[in-house]
Amino acid sequence: MAESLRTATNLLTGISDTPRLDAELLMAHALGVERQDVLLDPARYDVPEIYAHLIARRMAHEPIAYIVGYRDFWTLRIAVGPGVLIPRPDSETLVEACLDFARERGRGWPSRVLDLGTGPGTLLLAVLSEFPAATGLGVDVSEQALAYARDNAADLGLAGRTAFQSGDWGEGIDGAFDLILCNPPYIGDAEPLMPDVADHEPPGALFAGPDGLDDYRRIIPDLARLLAPGGIAILEIGATQHILVSELAVAAGFGVAGRQDLGGRDRALLLTRA
Repeated sequence: MAESLRTATNLLTGISDTPRLDAELLMAHALGVERQDVLLDPARYDVPEIYAHLIARRMAHEPIAYIVGYRDFWTLRIAVGPGVLIPRPDSETLVEACLDFARERGRGWPSRVLDLGTGPGTLLLAVLSEFPAATGLGVDVSEQALAYARDNAADLGLAGRTAFQSGDWGEGIDGAFDLILCNPPYIGDAEPLMPDVADHEPPGALFAGPDGLDDYRRIIPDLARLLAPGGIAILEIGATQHILVSELAVAAGFGVAGRQDLGGRDRALLLTRA
């Protein structure tokens, strides 16, 4: 196995930023075990024939998450597949911001959570896993994403506290929510992307007009009617969008604070009623 992992790592160098990790994850998937099992006792396993096929798929830039069928996010395993946005570690910044705000508000907050553009349920399910008394609504325009979200909620034991519905951002939704989460498309139409993303993930979950701000312009003015008194809306942003999105929020009457991800990049805006 060690030789197979070395070969796979070499093949994936230049394809992936994490070639060794990819090789190990695909080996674990081929074997039907967890990655740590492969690392702890590699001699226990023979290399499955399907492993070479999985490596070939990755060499064609298919995302690891689509090949193995999941992405770990926060403390959860989120099932994903083609047509669904893959959770990113940077988005955990929004969950951390929720926890910090909850410490300020005290016990009992939040009660109702809204996740606009929920995808496979990523942010909503992560937050509900931390607040066992809360309930949440996830909204997405993609029925395919909503199917994954419902399955993920069921698999994680959260189906009883979640509802998912098709919708165009906040249209047709009645407030008030203590916490609103949103990771909208924010990439400019002409911005270059890695083939893993550009050729595989859904464009509708990535691109938002020439400057990447089209969806913020629709979402932010509608947040005031959805947000409960004392509540907060937390939006993910691109690393260069802090000022421009903040201006939209201030114009809509919000107080704005920023939050950086672990890489020191601007990643979230926290909106409260000014």
